Amino acid sequence: MTDPKKLFIKTYGCQMNVYDSERMAEAMGAEGYVTTEVMEEADLILLNTCHIREKASEKLYSDLGRMKPLKRDRPDLKIGVAGCVAQAEGEEILRRMPLVDIVVGPQSYHRLPEMAKTGRKQIDTEFPVEDKFALLPERRAGRGPTAFLTVQEGCDKFCAFCVVPYTRGAEVSRPKARILAEARSLVERGVREITLLGQNVNAYHGDGAAPGLAPLIRELALIPGLDRIRYTTSHPNDMDPALIAAHAEVEQLMPYLHLPVQSGSDRILKAMNRKHTAAQYLRLVDRIRAARPDILLSSDFIVGFPGETDRDFEDTMDLIRAVGFGAAFSFRYSARPGTPAAEKTPVPGDVADQRLHALQALLTDQQRAAQAAMVGRTVGVLYEKPGRLPGQMVGKSDHLHAVHVHDPAARVGELVRVRISAAAPNSLAGIRMAD
Repeated sequence: MTDPKKLFIKTYGCQMNVYDSERMAEAMGAEGYVTTEVMEEADLILLNTCHIREKASEKLYSDLGRMKPLKRDRPDLKIGVAGCVAQAEGEEILRRMPLVDIVVGPQSYHRLPEMAKTGRKQIDTEFPVEDKFALLPERRAGRGPTAFLTVQEGCDKFCAFCVVPYTRGAEVSRPKARILAEARSLVERGVREITLLGQNVNAYHGDGAAPGLAPLIRELALIPGLDRIRYTTSHPNDMDPALIAAHAEVEQLMPYLHLPVQSGSDRILKAMNRKHTAAQYLRLVDRIRAARPDILLSSDFIVGFPGETDRDFEDTMDLIRAVGFGAAFSFRYSARPGTPAAEKTPVPGDVADQRLHALQALLTDQQRAAQAAMVGRTVGVLYEKPGRLPGQMVGKSDHLHAVHVHDPAARVGELVRVRISAAAPNSLAGIRMAD
């Protein structure tokens, strides 16, 4: 009896890539592969790439360069590049790195088992008509207490800085019945919290008599054992009244919302093709907080977008002060080839860096204030893993804060009530309350 072949996957970037990597592993598992954490012992290495940030390609080629000795010593080793850099660069990857055997875009990874069987180099960056999710094997592997579940892919917004419409394609929603079936399967294998994923998740339109993300969330909430529901990433323009109402009415929908705004300047928002103003975003925040007063908001910000002036930057700082975010992701603008903004003159690097440091300092103050405000409150915590100290458990609160609790008799997967006793820069400490 021969030993099973081994698969090593390195995942870059977003939660969608984490989900995609899991599904690729399951697809290869159906072909007899087992996953390994040791790249050197793998028979197939997959790099699942992200193209959102600057130097994504350089990172890929650097990692591939370090694999040349592996390929030299083991010519039968297969190396594949998947994800958005694969989609964007395709043939260029094979040209620059002859050690690569497979290039597969994010819409074609259901074809990976077939591609891995051949002895020739292959590339598939098409947008196939067939549903890639329907062609993958049923999920059977054991699970931790949390899981991602893709419900929507692609984006039709065409923000001037973003490559997603080009690498992930147009917005496509999965049929509701398949999503519900996958969710039930996950819960049967121990999952208690599901995060719904989409490049523009609240543009999910579903099918049948009740389309939209809010009706989907309400149906998911009826699944016994599914105690928590989250979703990411949202666009402000698709935050409809039904979804806002769900935050008030669906107990399982957690009080956390990632709602990217990118800038507080109307002039820059227009240049970004965001199709909303700062005032519209602030009114939306007011409506969401009226529905769920304890909700924690996070956002994305791009600093140094082409044409951004000191006044535009101050408008962004004013918006941050007005909202009060509990968390945020912020970046200096980086041009992505093929996007409209890439043709414009960037803000000088030293100016952009100064602005980014100032913005991050403000966001850090807000994040720490939000965490300090949790001290004394009682929240739900879903234990995900043991902590670093003996008897310690670590999990996420309702508001997605990392919480560590001394609870020696606890098990992974327990959802417990915890009184927050202290706040640190990146986590909270708590005490388990009696049942």
